[in-house]
Amino acid sequence: MCERHVFVYVMLVAFVGGCTAKLAPDFIHPCNNTEPACLIQATKDAIPEFSKGLPHLGVPSLDPFIIEELPIQLPGIKVTFYGGKATGLRKCEVLNVEAYLEKNMFMLEVRCNITIKGKYTAVGRLLLFPINGEGDSKIKIVNSVIKLDIKTKYFKDADNRDHFGIKSYKYTFDYGERIFYTITNLFKGNPELSNTVLQFLNENWRVVTEEFGKPVVDYAINVTVHTAKKFFDAVPYDELLNVPIPKY
Repeated sequence: MCERHVFVYVMLVAFVGGCTAKLAPDFIHPCNNTEPACLIQATKDAIPEFSKGLPHLGVPSLDPFIIEELPIQLPGIKVTFYGGKATGLRKCEVLNVEAYLEKNMFMLEVRCNITIKGKYTAVGRLLLFPINGEGDSKIKIVNSVIKLDIKTKYFKDADNRDHFGIKSYKYTFDYGERIFYTITNLFKGNPELSNTVLQFLNENWRVVTEEFGKPVVDYAINVTVHTAKKFFDAVPYDELLNVPIPKY
C-alpha cells in the first residue's frame, strides 16, 4: 500500500472512530438488565458527578443550580426570590428506581437535604401576618422525599442512533422531617416584629410551606427534569443501558 493510500486509510479510520466516540462519562455504569438493584446502584454512582454538570454535553449544574428570579403570586401575597442557588442534590439518597421499557415508564424516588439561599422581596399577607419585607433568605429542607414518574419515549438522532426521551412527568413531594427558615427584614425597619414572625414561621413550618412551597418545588423539579432531558438528548441509549431497545 503506497504512503498516500496509507494516509487516506488512517484518516478514514480516525474519522469513523471520532464519529462513534463514547459520549457517556465514565461515571455512567450501564446495567445489563432492568432489575431495580442494578438501576439503584447505577443511579447512586451517577448522581454525585452528574449534578456538577457536563458543559461539553450542554448539561448544566444541578448542585448548585441557580435561581435567577422566581416570582410566586399567591392569594394575598407576592414573593420573589432572586440571586439564589440551591445545593444538596449531589448527596441525595436513592431509595428506588424502576424502569418498564415496553410501557415507556421510569420511576425514581430519592431522599434529599436541600438548602436554598438568596434574596427576596415580599408584599402582602402570609397567614395571620401582613408582610412588607426585603432581604436575605435561607430555607433548609431536611429529609424530603421526592418521587418522579416519567413517561418516556424513544427517538433517533441525526446519526440514526437511538435515544431515551422524556415525554411528560408528574411528581409527589414530602416536605420531610423539618424545614428551617432564616429570613431577614420581614418587616422593614422593625427587627423585633421580624423576629416574632420568623419564629412563628419556624414553629408552624409545615403549614407555611404548604401555603407557598409548591411553586418552589415545581421550579426545582422542572429544572431537574429538563437537565436530565439534555443529557438523554446528548448520550445515546446504548451507552446508558445494555438492554435491547423496544420497538418504536
